Amino acid sequence: QVQLVESGGGSVQPGGSLRLSCAASGFTKDYYAMGWFRQAPGKEREGVSCVTSRDGSTYYSDSVKGRFTISRDAVSKTVYLQMVSLKPEDTAVYYCATTANCAVVGDPSQYSLLQIWGQGTRVTVSS
Repeated sequence: QVQLVESGGGSVQPGGSLRLSCAASGFTKDYYAMGWFRQAPGKEREGVSCVTSRDGSTYYSDSVKGRFTISRDAVSKTVYLQMVSLKPEDTAVYYCATTANCAVVGDPSQYSLLQIWGQGTRVTVSS
């Protein structure tokens, strides 16, 4: 059974840091890319970052560029999202999902095509 499990969310003050994990299991072959998405209350889902399996190419949305770093561990099939300098506007439920390529992460019109999602992990940034 293909499964993605996110973890690492929590509550932090502005300026704080968190590291999210997305553990993949049940895949019979490598996924092409893994994206991180977030959805804040009352807002549309937003793609924030992505990493490809083949060469580790990355994508970051403008809203997180310079503050978030995505990485992957091919052995454990885990993708990480290191988040620093967190802002209240980063508050959201964060999800990971497999994608055909990282361009999908920046195109909300394609999110409905993504079939494998994790259950999400909540991040709250508040003083």
